[in-house]
Amino acid sequence: MTNFLSILGFSFSVTGPIFVLLGLGVLLRRTGMLTDGFIEGGSKLVFTIALPTLLFISIARTRIAESANAGMIAYGLLATLAIYLALEWVAKYIVQPERDRGVVVQGAFRSNFGVIGLAYCVNAYGDAGLAAASLYLGLVTILVNILGVITLSRSLHRSQGAGRIARGIATNPLIIGILLALPVSALEIRLPALALQSAQYVADMTLPLALLCTGASLNFRSLRSEIASTALATVGKLVLVPLVLTAGAVALGFRGIELGILMLMASSPSAAAGYVMVRAMGGNAALAANIIALTTLGSLLTTSLGVMLLRSGGLI
Repeated sequence: MTNFLSILGFSFSVTGPIFVLLGLGVLLRRTGMLTDGFIEGGSKLVFTIALPTLLFISIARTRIAESANAGMIAYGLLATLAIYLALEWVAKYIVQPERDRGVVVQGAFRSNFGVIGLAYCVNAYGDAGLAAASLYLGLVTILVNILGVITLSRSLHRSQGAGRIARGIATNPLIIGILLALPVSALEIRLPALALQSAQYVADMTLPLALLCTGASLNFRSLRSEIASTALATVGKLVLVPLVLTAGAVALGFRGIELGILMLMASSPSAAAGYVMVRAMGGNAALAANIIALTTLGSLLTTSLGVMLLRSGGLI
């Protein structure tokens, strides 16, 4: 009984703080304390400055050769690509109309790595989880951005072009923050104390602000529409994708923090950036919003269950 309570306590220590901050965001939005302007400005601040700074600080302070697990990163990239291809094949036969297929596929494989996924890893493993997850996050972010554009372009019959995709990746603040940090880490450059402390202040506000804005932007009233496609993407995102990716990782011998990061990142809800992309490309933005809202709520439960199962099995 004591062991079960310990496992249960660890599980909720990972997801509980996320739930509290998301719920606080919902509450503050309903009371009018968080306005549309705050949510838009706060989200932009997180994406363009705070989160890149957090990733930069984490990687710059870490010796990549010692902390980066090339096997974990390679597996995560290959598994993500394989899952994407499988989802494309399934969506071809069961998602109607055709123009919604890309929205469902993206909603099922594209995780909110930078906010909720990273917060899961920090809650579970502290600074070690942040350091190990940062490089993984950056490389997988590049891949899912490319795949997101491809699947939406296919279903909407729109051509984006390799140049436009490359520009989008090259100007992504998260990628820029990671690329700037790599030489600092590799060359073991010591940053000035003033710059380091100032950057740390900015980095420290990333996850609380991001989670508050995410909670405040959720709209569960829209879930009444597009329920079939929403449910399909949600089951894929919260059950099938984490299950397949984690089972493969276990079979290949991943254990401990590496397995935990793979599972936690895969279990995070659909990325809010997916909504922006769908809307910009003229897709079904209401469906994308539904998927994000439902997976954000459901992820707290499914991730807790996943952590409990792996912890009880002594795998993480």
